[in-house]
Amino acid sequence: MGYALNPTGVWQPRGRGFSMGLVQHAGVPVQFTGQVAWDAEENIVGKGDITRQTQQCFENIKRVLAETGGELRDIVAITTYFTDRSQLFAIQEVRTQYLDFEHPPVSTSVMVAGLGHEDFLVELTPMAVIPEARFRRP
Repeated sequence: MGYALNPTGVWQPRGRGFSMGLVQHAGVPVQFTGQVAWDAEENIVGKGDITRQTQQCFENIKRVLAETGGELRDIVAITTYFTDRSQLFAIQEVRTQYLDFEHPPVSTSVMVAGLGHEDFLVELTPMAVIPEARFRRP
């Protein structure tokens, strides 16, 4: 958890699950590989379904965070790669389900021509900072 910066005089997040800036708390940084809609056996979850794929990405992120004592609220930044601009609203809807806390992370969204597998519609790459009191070495 950090401290959100949403100053007046710049465009605002308006409930889209991110902050304009975030003052990061002290702790142990955790970098992630981009998370995609694979389950543990590398089966694609939600083929053709942007909502289900985004949910799977967040479920994978939760599992990685839990391994270190982390929680979703420890995410300080997240980059979203997506392949179809018309699906951005659905991605943001899922984000707000998972990142609905007082100080959501900073965010970047990038539309790309394709991802690592032809059936991937979205990829999320977060960065988290786990408070030292909760951090567990995996």
